[in-house]
Amino acid sequence: MSDVTDIRSQPGALPASRAETLPLSADEEWEALDLPRAEAPATPPEAPLDMPEQDFRARPPMGPDSGWPSIGTIAARLVAFGGAAAIGWFGWKQMVLAFGTSMTFLQSVLLVLFALTFSWVGFSFASMVSGLFARRLRTPTGPNAARIAVIMPVYNEDAATTTGLLAALARDLYRVGLGDRAEIFVLSDSREPGAVLEEMAAISRLRDISPVPVWYRRRRSNKGRKAGNVADFVTRWGGRYEQMVVLDADSVVGAATIKALSARMNADPAIGLIQTMPMLVGGQTIFARLTQFAGRIYGPAIARGVAAWSGNSGNFWGHNAMIRVSAFAQCCGLPELSGKPPFGGTVLSHDFVEAALLRRAGWKVRLDHDLRQSFEGCPPTLLDMAVRERRWAQGNLQHARLIFSRGFAWISRVHFVIGILGFLMSPIWLAMILVGLALSANVLLSRPDYFPQTYQLFPTWPTFDPVRMLWLFVAAMSFLLVPKFIAIFRAWLRPLARNSGGNVRLLASAMFEIVLSALIAPVQMLIQTRQIFEILRGRDSGWEAQVRAGQMPPWGVVLRRHAIHVVTGTATLLVLAFLAPWQLVWLSPILAGLILSPLTSRWSASPVFGRWARRQGLLVTPEERDPPEVLTAANALDFRVAGTLPREGLALLGRDPALRARVAALLPATSQAPASERLDAISAEAKIGHAASRQQALSFLNPAEKLALIENRTLIEAFAKLPQ
Repeated sequence: MSDVTDIRSQPGALPASRAETLPLSADEEWEALDLPRAEAPATPPEAPLDMPEQDFRARPPMGPDSGWPSIGTIAARLVAFGGAAAIGWFGWKQMVLAFGTSMTFLQSVLLVLFALTFSWVGFSFASMVSGLFARRLRTPTGPNAARIAVIMPVYNEDAATTTGLLAALARDLYRVGLGDRAEIFVLSDSREPGAVLEEMAAISRLRDISPVPVWYRRRRSNKGRKAGNVADFVTRWGGRYEQMVVLDADSVVGAATIKALSARMNADPAIGLIQTMPMLVGGQTIFARLTQFAGRIYGPAIARGVAAWSGNSGNFWGHNAMIRVSAFAQCCGLPELSGKPPFGGTVLSHDFVEAALLRRAGWKVRLDHDLRQSFEGCPPTLLDMAVRERRWAQGNLQHARLIFSRGFAWISRVHFVIGILGFLMSPIWLAMILVGLALSANVLLSRPDYFPQTYQLFPTWPTFDPVRMLWLFVAAMSFLLVPKFIAIFRAWLRPLARNSGGNVRLLASAMFEIVLSALIAPVQMLIQTRQIFEILRGRDSGWEAQVRAGQMPPWGVVLRRHAIHVVTGTATLLVLAFLAPWQLVWLSPILAGLILSPLTSRWSASPVFGRWARRQGLLVTPEERDPPEVLTAANALDFRVAGTLPREGLALLGRDPALRARVAALLPATSQAPASERLDAISAEAKIGHAASRQQALSFLNPAEKLALIENRTLIEAFAKLPQ
């Protein structure tokens, strides 16, 4: 097949008679469905691109020379890192004065832990302030013929949701004029037979209605997980495209933003990757709405600061980014790390590493904070977030092996350190609290010795300055809260506040978010501390499909998962109430969060309370009040696709010729795999041959053999010929 010249004449695109009538409503498009075109191949002709495996100890490949950082970037780094260092030194100095010169061992430990946490919150504040030096970004005009692949790696995802997003995006791409140079590629790593069948049926429907080509590829081996999935695409079809946009299964980037990203990359041949700032959308529970409100209101200011000090050494978050395919192939072939998981094996948080590899070869990696049509979903509950963070924690800690790899830019190493500290701060915070309690217990339970030396004339009075400690606490809270109020004030000066319900509701939402976040924070502290402990003990997180749409957990689940938190909070409360009631003033927010954790976890997962908050105008975002067209279309198409999926599973495959035709159209014509890789298919063929009915055949097959059945045209036909 030659390169696309007329998109409407390509397999997987709308016929010309329908494409000329676009844009249609989602329902009108769906009514135009016809049977799949069996002659359309599932994938385009291969255009291989070499993707060598990188050696972290060898000299990096030679890329473009992106030059020295700009004056603005240097100023932003001085503010962010110099400010954090100054804040940390100030906190250290004041703590020393509060303790006095003759510190005990416990006081010395507390001093170190406090300095770390104080510097961390100080860096968050200084990073946001550095956004004052963020560059002004513009989208160039002019000719741009770069071929774009929009790729979506999937792994046992909700087929209707992913197809709805891609169908809406396909319409959007056609509408903004990218229909002649953009294609959609679904890269499946799914392994669950029912999910694979629904996925193939949904993609077949998508190919019928899409005005741009839609390709579909399944891997038989999940080597390398998501990074390996993308690498397989690059090595087989990377030569067909100049640029690629990577999506998650619950994310989408508006076509106007894709067009702007393509123009910016085309105008600067040294750019290897441009990351957007995804906005969280679609939250129904209180927890999800809380997360997406915080990201929408505070996120832009945070992203602006990160973009300012990162400069051309930015980071990659794994999705919603534009990548130069040739640069990615040159630099980002990831090896398996030596040793066993969790620190060896597949690189989990591959995105950070890929950004660092691009930068060490000289390619620019940017965060373009100004583009707003970038969206993703968020976990619906606190427990679902904990599952996702477990894998992130392992991947980020794994980076400790790579920080000092040859050739990495120092800012890339900073991204690694920030990612690691993002999880290590929880056990550090917990350790600081425990050391503080130990100090209090030591004061209460030990008898002071005012004359530690023999024949000492004057007593040695213990030194402690509670006023100075109070002001340090106020300073730490200020570094945490002032950025939020600055973001709220900026929103008041812009349409953001009006589009979020007005100034009063925006402030009320922010106060609600602060209170609920304060209750959740100590629970997350203990959860992340346990995760870090498990990882250090050698427990691997595995690879499970992400939870993108959950439900309110039953009381039994939340009580079991949060029992340790309630016991810890209650025991600490009783001990302090008896021995040191004044300590409750400082620890009451933490203890309240732990004791109330089952209530917080369950009720924050309630869609009912989410709808109540929406009616009250709380935690509302502009995208919720005025949904972008691509999201509206995606929701409509999601609903329509869901009603056509084969929910009965493989049994329907045997008695529905149309479904068999759709599945067969997405399979390769022949299997060229060696016999050693077709053992499941061989055993499935034998079991089907000995079965007296389709129902009996399904009872014979194990999950791997059912998957082999779906992947093999011959087996599908043999299965269909059996009596029901």
